[in-house]
Amino acid sequence: MPSFANRVRYALGFRIAAWYTVISIASAFVLFGLTYALLARSLAERDRQLIDSALRRYATAYVNDGVDELQRLIDTDRQGSRAEGLLVRFTGRGVQLLFYARSPSGDPFDLADLDRAAQQGVGWSTFSGAGGAAFELETARLFDGTVVQVGKSAENRSEILDRFRTLMALGVLASLVIAVSGGVLVTRRALAPLNELIETVQEIVETGRLAARVPVRFTGDALDQLGDVFNAMLARIEDLIAAMRGSLDDVAHDLRTPLTRLRSVAETALRRQDTTAESYREALSDCLEEADRVVTMLATMMDISEAETGVLKLAVEPVRITSLVGEAMALYEDVAEERGIALTAAVPDDLVVPADAARLRRVLANLLDNAVKYTTRDGRVELTARREGREAVVAVHDTGCGIAAEDLPRIWDRLYRGDKSRKERGLGLGLSVVRAIVHAHGGRVVARSDVGKGSTFEVYLPVEP
Repeated sequence: MPSFANRVRYALGFRIAAWYTVISIASAFVLFGLTYALLARSLAERDRQLIDSALRRYATAYVNDGVDELQRLIDTDRQGSRAEGLLVRFTGRGVQLLFYARSPSGDPFDLADLDRAAQQGVGWSTFSGAGGAAFELETARLFDGTVVQVGKSAENRSEILDRFRTLMALGVLASLVIAVSGGVLVTRRALAPLNELIETVQEIVETGRLAARVPVRFTGDALDQLGDVFNAMLARIEDLIAAMRGSLDDVAHDLRTPLTRLRSVAETALRRQDTTAESYREALSDCLEEADRVVTMLATMMDISEAETGVLKLAVEPVRITSLVGEAMALYEDVAEERGIALTAAVPDDLVVPADAARLRRVLANLLDNAVKYTTRDGRVELTARREGREAVVAVHDTGCGIAAEDLPRIWDRLYRGDKSRKERGLGLGLSVVRAIVHAHGGRVVARSDVGKGSTFEVYLPVEP
């Protein structure tokens, strides 16, 4: 029994093929109909032009040279088949001339119809001729009162149109066969990328293997672009899941220490027989500190996840970089002074960026915290800002221990801490938060470092939203 996806696929293919067939047949009908109408109109105009031309020639011959010359002209036309199928009649002032080059059905022609047409006046008349075919007649009156009538049966025209209708019916049948075959072929080729997409999704659902990819045909059409986007989405999901697994492993590893310490402090306090109220208070304080550490770690990771997935809410407003730098400097002046570190800043007063002030303040605070933390006594931390084109660049430079080349690509990973950084207390999330917040603002952050000489972190933010 076919699966639901297969039934949907077959139903879609049937609808596309049916629509293709209907449109093709409708187009064939329209084309044949227009051709038939144009052919019928062209034949009718040709007959009328023939009738009108003959009437003018015969009338001119009669007026200029009389009946004898008219008869001679008609005989000449009859012998050359020029007047085939024409009826020519002159009546009035003693003239009674009737010539019918060929009777289409062999039946005698009813002259009463010609008389009624003559009585109605000059112009065109159409009535049923011999054999039931339509007969078109043009009537004219000469200056001497003679009535000239020239007509022609539409029997030949009807035969041509009958044959054309037969050919049109055969053409419609051929078009139907071609449309059905073409519809099936076009549907298969058009839905091939979609079928491959469905098969890829089914494989992922059944096996859970995100490494599967949709084959790309490099045709540049919409379905090919859909395959590219889907593959990019799969790659992104695969990276996110890999990062999530790595983060979970890191979280499990890093949470083990504070949770174990919390449990140890609590068990020690409970086991001691001579524990005083002060001892209990100290134990509870240690437990609270470790709990805050865990809560801070989890909250920070949630912020990083929201920023990376594009759901972090930003209160964007014009922010003066000078104000943010001043606030960040005020937070770390005392710490820098205690460590014997020179903390300086050089920021232009007119540098303004559209940003979330609180989030951007956190970025600067994390960068300054790292700079001060890993800079030795008598070192220097410089914070500068400038504008480059349509970006504002905020740089934090320190003369600290630097970052090893093998660690530099991984400093943005969650909970990653190099060998030197493990000596300092921290969560290992500061730079991950920095990169996530900067990316959420549409910017980028770059790090450069030389071991033993210091590090420089540059934050690039768009000046215009």
